[in-house]
Amino acid sequence: MGSAVSAAAVARVALATRLDTLEDVIRAGFAQRPPWELLDVIVQDEFTHDVVVRGSADAFLVFDTT
Repeated sequence: MGSAVSAAAVARVALATRLDTLEDVIRAGFAQRPPWELLDVIVQDEFTHDVVVRGSADAFLVFDTT
């Protein structure tokens, strides 16, 4: 009936929960194989940025970073 979530998708989400800063997101994303594709950085104010990455062909991740 419902679709199962793959172990790889769960692992990507688990990693994402441990990233706090823009530097964390960039370092972790580029260390992945294949590396995450940085799509956009939206500046909210001098301290806060929204970061959009393509985690794989079927997943986009959005981070609110400081």
